[in-house]
Amino acid sequence: MDVIKKNINNKLNDLKKSDSPKIIAVSKTFAIDKIKPLIDSGHSDFGENKVQEALDKWTEIKLKNNDIKLHLIGKLQTNKVKHAVKIFDFIHSVDSEKLAKKISDEIKKNQKNIKIFIQVNIGQENQKSGVDIDNLESLFLYCKSINLDVIGLMCIPPVGVDSKEYFKKMQDLTKNLMLKDLSMGMSSDYLQALDYSSTYLRIGSSIFGDRN
Repeated sequence: MDVIKKNINNKLNDLKKSDSPKIIAVSKTFAIDKIKPLIDSGHSDFGENKVQEALDKWTEIKLKNNDIKLHLIGKLQTNKVKHAVKIFDFIHSVDSEKLAKKISDEIKKNQKNIKIFIQVNIGQENQKSGVDIDNLESLFLYCKSINLDVIGLMCIPPVGVDSKEYFKKMQDLTKNLMLKDLSMGMSSDYLQALDYSSTYLRIGSSIFGDRN
């Protein structure tokens, strides 16, 4: 983590920016004993892909530590929304009106303030989740109409290609919607993401090591 923070600070100095991005430590698949040293060091933002895994790992810890902020960065099925709303503070993967409405209903029931990112299928890949660019504004306006707290956009660029062109598109889309935050950049490209105004970096293997 110290190396990552140093790299980020050097990049921010090069860009002449002072606002540091949030580092989401992507803890999916890792046992809590692997994560605990990071919690003990004061890190507060963690990312999980699956609702049940998050409930099993984080319910007790969050009861004891109000500073922990949990981010859902994986696909969310509508039948898991009621459980997701109970454990997560941020949802990065809203990609349809149906899902948005379900989240809104559960937020009202639980009286929680959950911050929302709309996931964009920036590479137009059939196997990936995310709203098409052509439908993004419509989904954004719908989310606002049902009082979801949409703070930004999220993307996962295609694997094995230069992420820059996709990051630039995301930066432009975020500006067009006058949103503040942008969730993009992972272990392999988080420094590039900073060039295009990312405010939430989702970093896993560079922090925890390779997954089994």
